[in-house]
Parts: sequence; C-alpha cells; structure tokens
Amino acid sequence: MMAFSTTGERPMQVKDQAKAVSSDVKMPTWFIPHGGGPCFFMESNPPHVWDRMAAFLRGLATTLPSPPKAIVVVSAHWLESAFSVTSGEHPALVFDYNGFPPHTYALQYPAPGEPALAFDHGVFIPMLLMFPGANIPVVQLSLSTTLDPTLHLAAGRALQSLREEGVLIIGSGMSYHNMRGYGDPRSGPISDEFDAWLTGTVQAAPTQRQQSLIDWAQAPSARLSHPPRAEEHLLPLMVVAGAASQDPGEKVFSDRVMETTLSAFRFGRTAD
Repeated sequence: MMAFSTTGERPMQVKDQAKAVSSDVKMPTWFIPHGGGPCFFMESNPPHVWDRMAAFLRGLATTLPSPPKAIVVVSAHWLESAFSVTSGEHPALVFDYNGFPPHTYALQYPAPGEPALAFDHGVFIPMLLMFPGANIPVVQLSLSTTLDPTLHLAAGRALQSLREEGVLIIGSGMSYHNMRGYGDPRSGPISDEFDAWLTGTVQAAPTQRQQSLIDWAQAPSARLSHPPRAEEHLLPLMVVAGAASQDPGEKVFSDRVMETTLSAFRFGRTAD
C-alpha cells in the first residue's frame, strides 16, 4: 500500500492538497533540472553558463495544453521515511544553499499551498522561472529515504489520475549529479554515456521503460553520474515516469554545463 503523510496537524492526501478541479485536459509530466543553488539569479563564472537552461525553463509553460489547475513538485532536496506533502496556506522558503550573494536569500515565491514545511530551492528556484506569477497552488511531495526506484515509480502511479484533473506533476532534480564531477573535463564522456542511456530509456515502450528505470544502477556510467546513496537527484524522474502511465516520453532539453551533460524529459502531450 502506498502511504502518504504530511508535516501539518491533519492528515491529507496529495489529491486533497492540490484541490484538483475537473478538466478535459490531461497534463503531461516533466523532469526538469533545477540548476545549482540560485544559479539563475546571479552572475556566473564563467558568464552565461546557465542561460540556456534558464531560457528553457522560462518557456516551458507555453508548451502546456492549458494552464494547470495545480502543481505537484517532487524535489530532490526533501526526503522523508514516508512520502510526505507540504500542508500550509503559503509555504515559506528554505534557502538550502550556502555562500551565495545576499540577494539570493531575499527571493520570494508566495504560491498558495494547501506552513508546516517550506519549499526548498529545488522547488522555488525553477518555479520562479516557469510560473513567476506564483498564482497556481503548489504542493511539494517528498522522496522516500529508501531511495528505492520501484517505490518511487509506484508513488507516481498513485498520482497519475491527477493529470486528468488539470494537475501538472513536475520532478525537479538533475540527470547528472556527482558533485566531484562538475567542472572536471573527464566528466563529459561519463555524463554523455549515462545521458544516452537515460534518453533511450525514457523513449522506450512503457513496460521496458519501467524495468530499465528500476535497474538504472546497472546502466553505463550510472554510479559515476549518481554515486551510491546520492541518487536523490534522479529519483524525481521515477515519480514522473510512474505518473506517465502509458504515455510516451522524450528528451526536450540538453546542455553542456560545468563539463557535464544535463537534460530534461517530458511524458505526454504538449500544447496544440
């Protein structure tokens, strides 16, 4: 049985949190890169490193078939022993990064929630680019500390019906996340190899896709791209792939950043 808990005073399901509204539009699911800390809101060195990713995120909302009624975000930066959801009217922000310019700690994203827990930067940084108006209810779903891909695929399947009610499900992580590898030219071929496998897996038939994601640690350069016990940046992909059900998947963005290949993926339909 899939169990969800909240950090608020009353138990509730993710569906209750999202206040899903009946809709004739089935939303896609997204796996997006959230960058490094507040990278999109500060000068980078060298310059313009994050420009293409920022432009991609800013344009994503225009690819939707209609504006979402609500958004569920699964962030790599929140893990709990049981799947948990935020439960506040206007969740605060947790600036879970260190050593950045003062203005990056004054960012605001006052989206309505549904504050026991705050949004971490895996949520509010990309959301500031994708939905800057902060006028759509946002619910954050945690990962499980088990780091079990099968469990995260099942969590996604538990959410898939929300898509038919106008709810957008986003996985916020990184397709490559080895902190020791960023900036190292030797990481390029490693990230390329894993990215090629990941792209083929996302684009595979749903049954094959699911099994390959379960066995992801056996993929070429998998553990060099996501070291053991550090795969939390890949697991949001498992959730959105589970929520995709039988819908096809595709790569929608890729860029070379800090000597590594970073990509984004989508499952389901786009705007007509």
